[in-house]
Amino acid sequence: QVHVAESGGDSVQAGGSLRLSCEVSGHPSNSNCMHWGWFRLPPGKEREEVAQLYTHDGDTTYADSVKGRFAISQDQVKSTVYLQMSNLKPEDTARYYCAVAWGAAFCRLPRPPNFTYWGQGTQVTVSS
Repeated sequence: QVHVAESGGDSVQAGGSLRLSCEVSGHPSNSNCMHWGWFRLPPGKEREEVAQLYTHDGDTTYADSVKGRFAISQDQVKSTVYLQMSNLKPEDTARYYCAVAWGAAFCRLPRPPNFTYWGQGTQVTVSS
């Protein structure tokens, strides 16, 4: 059974930093064709994709709102992906969710944009 677990959410002052972690268990250990994503759901707003990573070639994309401040990375050995967040702003306040998918399709072009498994989220609150 696949389980996705986020951690690292906290309350911080504007300008501060946080690192979110997302660990997945129950997936094939030899899978190097993975697609990771971080999403957020701000209060009263729609869900936004923050960052994504295709592990086969390390390709990453970011929402314009976080470019230059957030970075997604992976520890393949630990089956964990991170979201390093710097220079946090009050508008970054949201519940952050991790999503993941894997399969041979994610090692071929064009790569699917979809995710299969989601975590329960971790809360990030940034005060001014």
